[in-house]
Order: sequence, then structure tokens, then C-alpha cells
Amino acid sequence: MTVTTTFGAVPQQGGATRFRLWAPGHSGVSLELQNKPSQPLRKLDGGWWEAEAEAPAGTRYRYTLGNGMTVPDPASRAQDGDVDGWSVVTDPAAHQWQHPDWKGLPWAAAVVYELHVGLYGGFRGVMADLPRLAALGVTHLELMPVNDFAGLRNWGYDGVLPYAPDETYGTPEDLKALVDAAHGHGLAVMLDVVYNHFGPAGNYWGAIAPVFFHADKNNPWGQSIDFERPEVRDFFMENALYWLTEFRLDGLRLDAVHAIDSASFLPELAGRIREATAGREIALVLENERNDASLLERDYSAQWNDDVHHCLHVLLTGEEDSYYKDYAGQPAALLAKALSTGFVYQGEESKNLGHARGKPSGHLPPSAFVNALQTHDQVGNRAMGERIAQLAPPEGVRAALTLLLLSPQVPMLFMGDEWASERPFQFFTGFTDDTLAEAVREGRRKEFAGFKAFADPEHREKIPDPNAIATFNSSRPDPSERALPRHAAVEALVTRLLAARKAQLAARLSGATSLEAEALGDTGVLARWRLNDGAVLTVAAQFGEDEIALAAPTGTLLAESRDGVAEAAVRGTLPGFAAAGWIASEAPIAETIR
Repeated sequence: MTVTTTFGAVPQQGGATRFRLWAPGHSGVSLELQNKPSQPLRKLDGGWWEAEAEAPAGTRYRYTLGNGMTVPDPASRAQDGDVDGWSVVTDPAAHQWQHPDWKGLPWAAAVVYELHVGLYGGFRGVMADLPRLAALGVTHLELMPVNDFAGLRNWGYDGVLPYAPDETYGTPEDLKALVDAAHGHGLAVMLDVVYNHFGPAGNYWGAIAPVFFHADKNNPWGQSIDFERPEVRDFFMENALYWLTEFRLDGLRLDAVHAIDSASFLPELAGRIREATAGREIALVLENERNDASLLERDYSAQWNDDVHHCLHVLLTGEEDSYYKDYAGQPAALLAKALSTGFVYQGEESKNLGHARGKPSGHLPPSAFVNALQTHDQVGNRAMGERIAQLAPPEGVRAALTLLLLSPQVPMLFMGDEWASERPFQFFTGFTDDTLAEAVREGRRKEFAGFKAFADPEHREKIPDPNAIATFNSSRPDPSERALPRHAAVEALVTRLLAARKAQLAARLSGATSLEAEALGDTGVLARWRLNDGAVLTVAAQFGEDEIALAAPTGTLLAESRDGVAEAAVRGTLPGFAAAGWIASEAPIAETIR
């Protein structure tokens, strides 16, 4: 299906390009082509300005507003000289796709791997790791946001030009080559997009079209975007279609949609995407503090289930600060609820938020929930960026990975999870404006003043400076860490777990339903599901150090977090910090993977 492109520079026949800018309220707008005379845009209805000029791919351009201010194209497809530099005309049809018939992968059998492109060294760096990731057993790569941000580096959520891959990561062609190569390895590629706010530097919409924002509403990042205005809605909807059609991405993860102030935007967005990508497997995944199950009934594939993460984190670490207080006291029972019916909070009041949260979710399939042991959010938003392997017992981490990767919900690994990396993932920026860099540094330290560990100003000074290059470098995954015996053992476990999932579970997961889940004492869980062929999957996990009673499971062992777990289960106990999974079916199954 042909997708209409309203915004930006769109190549026409014969080397010409159509330039369009929505700039209501301005007396005039001029097109500036590098090393060429200025050209006025003609005024159209509704605040639009348009011009056509000889400008083949590679042409540098920008706009001058009626007040004399020079701005980049807010729908720039590429930048030369960061967000304040020249926008670049690109040719959307230039890439010669090597796998044009790729249609995607079924979502119910997905295993997601979240990664930061900058820490990989750019698009080409990710491409070099594709063989390893395919062999590991993941199916979907989820790229943290890649759109242009101000400065030399960013953790991903300060982007300001949603259509332009950041030039520090590579060119649009490099990103297309990465997607193409991933498809060749049998991997789908998703992109994290941020439609709820812009970063603190380089956002020119306030000058181009102040009505892009609400004058009297704010969210945690500044002025709220006015999603009820048609031009604003189209700007983001066309952006989603741009990534999915021109770059042939296989899905999107939408960041913090609870900060999008419009009840109709998300359903309309999903409808337009489904229409434009009919015949392809497209995954649409939400991050949504509201736990709005209704969005998952038809429009969206899944939601990140932070409830599962929080339960696991409390069980493994005992932490109860901030939002973890909502999961303290009975984390095993709450985890059992999440494994059985989706969300923990389905209308109950959150102590942390001070109001009710969520809607009933028990009617949704397991594939409507993306479960993770950690994510960029839950690691990067810690003061020191510690990973779970730095905070929890090693055998507890292995048990959590076993539960995660054998349960029918869509599992997600954060880069380095597969070897229990102990490298931190810290909040990092690379702003070149010293005043902004200082404000971010001090804001970061004030953010944690309410935490007991950082109540002392001297301790807060130890929080890494986001703008320091050392903070970025310390967050980079270290492949040599994988060679250490304790890490190699975890990677071997994850590989076995994913092989078992592929061989014995993947084809059976669509249509799976929960049978029951229960807490085993204060620290263990037992969950069972009926798969689509009638087979019964059982997973048990204990996150305390003592063994607990467990009714001997039936079926064939899928995998165990360490040797001896299954033998103990036959005797009626589950050892401390251990997990295992079994499948019971009269249907033929592949050889058991141990």
C-alpha cells in the first residue's frame, strides 16, 4: 500500500524534491539550499508552506521563518551537523533489498532482545553481532530509539527529530542494511519510538508551530503535545508508517503512552498501521503505566509488563523503595497473579501512585504481555545503573531467567542478560551545551535525594555524571566478560532454555491459556498453562535460599536452572534459588534438551 507523506522533503521525478513545512502563524517561510540562493515557499491552506526545487538525494537544506530564525526540517530524514545543522534529502527507494519477500515472524513465539545501538558502535556494530544473536535463539531485536538527539551520545529518550536516524549511529542506508541483514538471519527488527515528548535541546517545533503543544498542560518532560490537532496526529502517525514501510521494520514499541493526552490517538494509529501493513506480521507493543487492557484486545500486540519485573526484583533483592513498595509484603503471590492473569494491578490502588491503576486482564492471551528480568528503564533509572547480576544471588538470577524463558508470555532480554552481565547501564547524555549538561547532572542527583541510600549529599555526589564520556563507556557491554566461567555458564543456560522454547513450546504458544498459578510459601511460584495442542506446561521457581515443598510434577523435563533441580522435584521439594519446567503431553515431542 502506498503511504501518503505529508511532512518533509519528498523526492519527485527528475531530481526535483517537494519541500513542505507546517508553520502556522508565520508571515513567510524560505527554503535554504546549501550554496544556493534562498527560495520562498508558497503559502497553502491550514498553515502549510510548500516549494519544489532541484534537489537530488544528498542535498543539504533548512528553512528560514518569517521572523528570521533558521531551523532544520522537523521531519528531516537525515542530518549533517547534529540537530541544529543541515537537513539532508534522502532517496527512499535507493536501498536494494536482499530479502524483499520477508513477511515477519509470529508474535506468540517471539523472544525479544533489547539493545542500544550507540553502545554497539552504531548500525554496523549491531549488524556484526547478528550471527551470535540468531544462534542464541532470540527472534526479535528491539532497537532503543535511534532518532536524532542533541549532542554526541544519548541513552535514547531525548530525541527531537523523529524521522532522522542519528548520524552518530550511521546513515538511513546503514539502518536499512541492518534490517535487511537481520531478515537474512531470520530475525525480526522492532524500533522503540517516543511520541510523548521531545528532548531538552534541539526541538524547534515550539518556534515553528507553538500550537503543536498545549499552552496549559504539562507532562514530566515539559509541555504536553496536542494530539487532538490533526497535523500533530499526522506527524506521528506518518512517522510510524515511515519506519514500518520505508525501513521495513517488523514492529514498534511505543514509549510511555500514558503521557499521550488523547483517548483516540492510539486506536487510530494502530488502525492506520494495520491497514498499511496488511499481510505482514507487525508487532505493536506499548509501555503503559495505566495497564489499559482494552488496548490489547484488538489494537496492540502486547504491553511491557513491569509488574512482573517488579515482583521478580523484590524477590531477588528485597528492595522496597519507590514503586517497589507496591510489590512488597507478598511478591510471590503477586508474581503468581501476573503469571496467571497478566497484570498485578487490574484496578487496585497503587500505594506509590496514590490512585487505582489498571483494568482486568485475565481474558488476554499470554502473548499480550512482554515479561523481563530487567529493561533499559529499570536499570538506567537506577542512580548507579546496577544490573540485577550485581544485586542478586547468581543462582537466583539463573532461576529467574529459567522462569522467564520457559513461561508462555513473550520474554525479553536486555543486552547482556544472556551472560548475566555485571557491567552497569547508566543514564548517559552527550550535550555540548555546558549549561544544559550541568542542569542534567544536578537534576539527576536531586532525583534520588528521596532515596535512603542517597539522602546524604556526599553520597549523591557519587552518582555518575550523565554527560561524562566515562559514564557512556562504562555502560558498554563487554564481550570479554562472556568468557569468564560464571558468565559463560549463564549464557550456556540461556542458550539451552531458548533451544527448548523453540523446539518444544514455540509452535504451541498461540492460544495458550492459564490453568493456575500459586505462591509456594513467601518466595516461590508454581504456574501451569494449557498449550494449543492440549499439552500442559508447568514451571516452578524458588527465589529464597531454603528448599520448599513441591508436588512432584508430571511430564518431561524441559530445562532446569541447575543440575539436580528436577531430581529434587521428583522427591517433592524445590531447592533454594532454583527453577525448572516440564511439559506433559501425549503428542510427540522433540528430544528433551538438558
